[in-house]
Amino acid sequence: MAPAVFLPALIFETGMGALAPIIALSGRALGASVSAAGLTLALLGVGQILGDVPAGALAARVGDRTAMLIAAAVAAVTLVGCAEARALWQLALAITATGATNAVFVLARQSYLTEVIPSHLRARALSTLGGMSRVGAFIGPFIGAAVVYDRPVRDVYWLALTCTVAAGLVVLLVRDVSGRVQERRSAPVSVQTVVARHHRVFLTLGTAVFLVGSVRATRQTVLPLWAEHLGQAPSTTSIVFGIAGLVDTLTFYPSGMVMDRAGRLWIAVPSMLVLGLTQALLPLTHGLVSLTVVAMLMGFGNGIGSGILMTLGADVAPPETRSQFLGVWRLCADSGSAGGPLVVSAAAGMGSLASGIVLMGGVGVLAAAALLRWVPRYSPFATTGSGSRAVVTGSGQLDPVLKDRGCG
Repeated sequence: MAPAVFLPALIFETGMGALAPIIALSGRALGASVSAAGLTLALLGVGQILGDVPAGALAARVGDRTAMLIAAAVAAVTLVGCAEARALWQLALAITATGATNAVFVLARQSYLTEVIPSHLRARALSTLGGMSRVGAFIGPFIGAAVVYDRPVRDVYWLALTCTVAAGLVVLLVRDVSGRVQERRSAPVSVQTVVARHHRVFLTLGTAVFLVGSVRATRQTVLPLWAEHLGQAPSTTSIVFGIAGLVDTLTFYPSGMVMDRAGRLWIAVPSMLVLGLTQALLPLTHGLVSLTVVAMLMGFGNGIGSGILMTLGADVAPPETRSQFLGVWRLCADSGSAGGPLVVSAAAGMGSLASGIVLMGGVGVLAAAALLRWVPRYSPFATTGSGSRAVVTGSGQLDPVLKDRGCG
């Protein structure tokens, strides 16, 4: 499955990784204020929000592989729009559309891998899929730094375009068995039906997912903005991002092993505690060395949580409506991804970027508490008919969505 699942994800995420530290800076190059530049990066998350639910419906209707091809084709157009933008509103519109295509690309691979991977390897497989974005976050900024060195920052969008086209070609040319999986699915069910049927999961665990998404996305906003506040050049900021991405990358597979063997909480809670506390420390940095150290610690906290949201989604997603359920699940996470940077942007607009960063550090601690309360517990003694472990809530009762799956 590696060529069909992990390779296109790696190529695509390398392009996205190159963009991450540059989007806010390209907004600044077009004359945006610090708060408006932060808002520009937040629009990437807004685009993902707009694309999440349609992505689930699209994948359920046309299949995961076709959905990825459509996303790659549209992303090529939106990235050209980013590169050619000459006004802030043009860049904002193109960034939003790019986020929507990213939602389709990511959800299609998650849905496919969830269905075909054995349950006892689920966390490792999805952590590896999440790890592809970590690898991209490591490789992309270094390549992006070379591209923007003594050149306009918008040139990085041409790099992302090249990666997107390459990922689309891999999807097109490498054989995928998703067609066989698609045949086993039932007729599409409306998203409204899925939400109504599983509203309890979305209101509880979905809230924790929202908080996690907000803290993770804020990391991508505060690092470049604080680096600029300290007077660092764009190429230097990209290198700091890349170093943090290296730490991030080294931890994704071990964290998946821990989740498969010991349970999700052993990774989920420490990840949020480390990420939240290190974000709160960021305003205490005053130079390149201290900035890099804190960025590395943030990368560690983010890295050990690789794939946790995808794994939790796979744990509770009903097989008959998996794509639609995961679309709403990703909506919870991506809503947080958009909301976190908006908080920082608002704080910067009020003249206190540091206050916004510290506030989101506190949200990281709150996210850890929410995960501790609502993440389903695994019992090694309760099994489904297929022999896999059943999931129970903190009270020891099977969750309704798992009853729908026949657990217990």
